[in-house]
Amino acid sequence: MSRILFATSEAHPLMKTGGLADVAGSLPRALKSLREDVRLLMPAYPDAIARAQHVKTATRFDIAGYAITLLETRLPGTQVKTWLVDCPALFDRPGNPYLNADGEPWIDNAERFHVLCRVAVEVACDRAGLDWRADLVHCNDWQTGLVPAFLQGEADRPATVFTIHNLAYQGLFPYEKFVSLHLPPAMWTHHQLEFHGQLSFIKGGLVFADRLNTVSPTYAKEIQSPEFGNGLDGLLRHRSTALNGILNGINGDEWNPNRDEHTAAPFNANTLTGKTTNKLALQSAFGLVQNSKPALIGNVGRMVEQKGVDLVVQALPQLLAHPVQVVILGSGATIYEDALTELARQYPKQLAVKIGYDEKLAHLLEAGSDMFLMPSRFEPCGLNQLYSLRYGTLPIVRRVGGLADTVIDASPSNLVSGEATGFVFDKATKDALLTCTERAIKCFGDQKLWRRMQRTAMRQDHSWRHSAHEYVSLYTLAMQAAKSKQKA
Repeated sequence: MSRILFATSEAHPLMKTGGLADVAGSLPRALKSLREDVRLLMPAYPDAIARAQHVKTATRFDIAGYAITLLETRLPGTQVKTWLVDCPALFDRPGNPYLNADGEPWIDNAERFHVLCRVAVEVACDRAGLDWRADLVHCNDWQTGLVPAFLQGEADRPATVFTIHNLAYQGLFPYEKFVSLHLPPAMWTHHQLEFHGQLSFIKGGLVFADRLNTVSPTYAKEIQSPEFGNGLDGLLRHRSTALNGILNGINGDEWNPNRDEHTAAPFNANTLTGKTTNKLALQSAFGLVQNSKPALIGNVGRMVEQKGVDLVVQALPQLLAHPVQVVILGSGATIYEDALTELARQYPKQLAVKIGYDEKLAHLLEAGSDMFLMPSRFEPCGLNQLYSLRYGTLPIVRRVGGLADTVIDASPSNLVSGEATGFVFDKATKDALLTCTERAIKCFGDQKLWRRMQRTAMRQDHSWRHSAHEYVSLYTLAMQAAKSKQKA
């Protein structure tokens, strides 16, 4: 058993903006089931405090000029001890943890997450008055990137793992922030925290962590290329021997079609009749004609270029020439929200769009759709295609990142062997997306074939059980690497 401090800026259900929260809300629980002594550390946002139960004060101390109170609770629904970093000057703000009401980054984000990193170091090194010391700190994304950099100078330090959930977000700040945070001057070099004249939080993790990983094997390879490396591909190639990919899992209790409280009827791989009930309920919820015969294509997510929503906008007029219905749930860039809303006005019998996010509706969309559209330009892992597989909603995806690792294309050979679980295309173009979707619609016309593909998809195991074992192995490698460095 190892003592693991899991440091994150968000964790479901305390705070969620994306996939990081899903991982932070599920992986520690899976590690706990493997008898690892895992503790979670994250900021005490107002929403997090409100959603936590049985909160008590664990300790108080000062760090970087701020008074810190560590609140102790459990990650809801688990036995994972959780410490919330209560610092009202930095974290007592409603809504999004990174952006203000205008959608702009909080002006003091550097200070906010610098303090989170400093607190993580104090906790990990048993200087926070908790009588607990970490063997390893698992850091996640740029918000915790300075932790490995700070621990590098500690005697008998814990090992570090740094997970890249999305390399596009790097925590970049002007040089003045480097100075005002009183970071060691020696770290202002392109070999450490400097990146094209800016302070880079993520480089703290990429340069100093004992082991690096990202959330799918294919993305681990992609980010070592200029196309996906966001300017850091050279550094990642340099550290390639310490970098690997571990697929995210999904919460099998929360996403289970046989007992999902958000859906209209239960179903499973053996009894798929409930899926038709959900399809009719989804059509009703979106104001479409209830009819089980046409293929119903769903999409839920952020309306941003990364997710390929521009390709969806371009393809919809031709796609809707087919006897299909399309339902879309999400929000994002105004240009895409407006374009999709206008298309829904033009095609009211076939296309319905809801701007915003609704957890219940997201579950119903997964349960009631026949296909799930996910044409991402890049996708570190992706979770919606995993939910879709579990719900027999066959994904239509681009061959990138975790999508490439989890969806088996309905090629002629894969159809014959019975391995196909979805539809995959290569180029990020409207024509490639249309051709792939038309293949899916054609397969949908053969209901015997379709049912076989659905059952194959639903029997895939994408739980956290396997991934958690891989993380335990990664932690062992990191601790071995840390010992070797300290002996050198």
